[in-house]
Amino acid sequence: MKIIIVGGVAGGASAAARARRLDERAEVLLLQSGPDVSFASCGMPYFIGGEITDRGKMSVQTPASLKARLNIDVRVNHRVTRIDTKAKTIIAEDEKSGQILTAAYDHLVLAVGAEPFKPPIGGIDRPGLFALRNLDDMDNIVKHILEKQSEMPEGDEMHCVVAGAGFVGLEMVEQLMKRGMQVSIVEMLPQILGPLDPEMAAILQKDLERRGVSVITGDGISEFVPANDDADSTIVRLKSGRSLPPAQITILGLGIRPDTKVAADAGIEITKRGHIVVDDELKTSVENVWAVGDAVEVRNPIFLGGDEMWAVPLAGPANRQGRMVADNINGKRRKYKGTYAASVVRVFDLMAACVGVNEKMLKAKGLPHAAIHVHPGSHAGYFPGARSINFKLIFSPEDGTIYGAQAVGEDGVEKRIDVISTAIQGGLTVDDLAELELCYAPPVGSAKDPVNMAGMAAQNIIDGLVSIVDWKDLESCCREEGVVVLDVRGTGEIENSGELVPCAINIPLNDLRGRINEVPRDAKKIIVSCASGQRAYYACRILVQNGFENVFNLSGAYKTYASVKQLRN
Repeated sequence: MKIIIVGGVAGGASAAARARRLDERAEVLLLQSGPDVSFASCGMPYFIGGEITDRGKMSVQTPASLKARLNIDVRVNHRVTRIDTKAKTIIAEDEKSGQILTAAYDHLVLAVGAEPFKPPIGGIDRPGLFALRNLDDMDNIVKHILEKQSEMPEGDEMHCVVAGAGFVGLEMVEQLMKRGMQVSIVEMLPQILGPLDPEMAAILQKDLERRGVSVITGDGISEFVPANDDADSTIVRLKSGRSLPPAQITILGLGIRPDTKVAADAGIEITKRGHIVVDDELKTSVENVWAVGDAVEVRNPIFLGGDEMWAVPLAGPANRQGRMVADNINGKRRKYKGTYAASVVRVFDLMAACVGVNEKMLKAKGLPHAAIHVHPGSHAGYFPGARSINFKLIFSPEDGTIYGAQAVGEDGVEKRIDVISTAIQGGLTVDDLAELELCYAPPVGSAKDPVNMAGMAAQNIIDGLVSIVDWKDLESCCREEGVVVLDVRGTGEIENSGELVPCAINIPLNDLRGRINEVPRDAKKIIVSCASGQRAYYACRILVQNGFENVFNLSGAYKTYASVKQLRN
């Protein structure tokens, strides 16, 4: 059996290794454009920043190591230019010598990946502007930084503009700051890190700005022009008319596009956005041609029973898809259930993680949903070092189906999102989250884990014990006649942290029973808040059981509302 794999890195290299383990006699040919067949693409920002220091470790496998260990024929610097699906052959060009290779296959695996998106912006090909796709890009960025830093007058700092505030963009901000640069980040969307909902992204943005990063959202780039006094530096002009200070280096993180032209030219079915269409066994529209990784569109399993598809460019799914394709080539008939988009990024001292779909996606589809915010500690509060986790759980208010979760904090974040990811994949509901048995010891957790607490908070909504008002609706509610906002924080807390809204009345929770007559019984709506939401829930239960109607807990409470409000101001 002859297997040709186009593209290495995560999906292609995994497919090649698994194919060899399953069939010692198979002829496995792996063709990779560029000099590196299997490299630590997710680690590149950390090498640029100096956190990873050993350049050799960035190459996970080499053609020589794959040949010696797995007897795989690897040809780097070979770009496939044509696929003949009827003759079952490919044509590849050696990018250095120009020589042409023609090879026949029984099975063809396309792991062609994605390439940086370069929109038609004036000056985008100027020197000093870099995208980051491979180790050559990484090396060129490091070389440029070192050259420019050596040219800077003593005491001056380089200025870098990062275009795009996605996962890689934020990692680059962190690493460039660690190299002593001034950094500006520009994002066309109204928030950074689009997979998060705005109030969760606001926590990250606030921390970036506290550290001196200039964060610009809701503004696109109109052109890149040379600086007047230094033609090697670039001025980034924005669509708003604003111009940023001259940048000695600009990182382009404007998104990616699937590198699928060769597949489209071969008549393989492609989506409107350019992704390869695959079935649940990762077969393409052409017999004996398979596809994996960033170039494919896969099922979104969050929307059960539907045909919802999405493209999720992550290394984990690509690795598992590569292995599955090799299994299926060898007759295993495994089915890919879809990608759940479990993701995490470190930005200085904060971790931000998410899984599933966010509220923006659910609202766009008009699907009923509810969301709760809790702010538990990463471990037992009495044990030193506990840090607050800002945790959001999104679910169906009808049956408790879990749609997604997001968390931001200094410690314990990705652990909790991994649990939610497992719960979603296992078909668990919020009731199950409340009952999950998870590891506990004071240094690492709590007797009621943050996942348990999120499940319990969601249970309270489904069971009708409390109703919620979303933080986004607080200001509009305040403008309604007959709405009362009750802040049950302590007076000292309000003095230290700030008021919730000017119209709020303050009755600390411990005083509420004795001062309950100060709460208007004829109020059209009573919105209760505290710092994180727990005391407000207790207050809601007190009010409801004392005959008050239309009582609502402010989802996210002061902590969430204030983080967004501070950015607006």
